[in-house]
Parts: sequence; C-alpha cells; structure tokens
Amino acid sequence: MKEGLEFAILTDEITKAWSEKSVKSYKKFKGLKKQNLRDNMTNLELILNMLAEATTTEISKKKQPKSFFENKEVARKGGETARKARKDIEKKTGESVISSQSAKHLQNKETKKIR
Repeated sequence: MKEGLEFAILTDEITKAWSEKSVKSYKKFKGLKKQNLRDNMTNLELILNMLAEATTTEISKKKQPKSFFENKEVARKGGETARKARKDIEKKTGESVISSQSAKHLQNKETKKIR
C-alpha cells in the first residue's frame, strides 16, 4: 500500500464504517477546521475508533489483502465491529456516542467536574 492518499482513504473507510460519518463530515459536525479529529473525540468515540483500527489490523493479518480494493473491504469490516458496539452502547444508554463536542468543550466540562 502507498502511504498518504491510500492511507487516508482507508482511515476514512474505517471511520465511516463505525461512526457512519466520513472524516470530513465528522470534523464538520464537531466544528473543526484544521484540528485533529482524534484529539477532539470523547473517550467513547476514541475507544470505538481504536477498536475499529485494531480489528482492521487483526483481520488484515489473517486475510493478507493484496489489492487496495481488498484493503478497503478489510477496513469496512473492522469498522463494522465497532459500529455494532456503538449501536449497543447507544441502545443501552439512550444517547448517541457520536458527540459534537470538541476538545475545548470537553476540557471545560472536565474542569467543571474538578471544581
């Protein structure tokens, strides 16, 4: 696989699969411009993103995809695992895991808890 564009496309596939948002739309939803999406995720968002990435890595080790198309399919499957977990959490809590809060809002929220 080529670094750069192909890596970005696969990252987007993983994100779309678990969050049902592209990286671009997710950043827009959070009101981010140049900021890093990961740096602006809640704990649950970050955990699900990491689950999607780790699952993708494990599937890739087993399937050993050769083409870019095969890698995209593996990325989707890894993300689907995290989507199922997200849906289960949302069903049990009655709230969306996908949050519009950015790091600025998250830090303010934590600061208020400490006081």
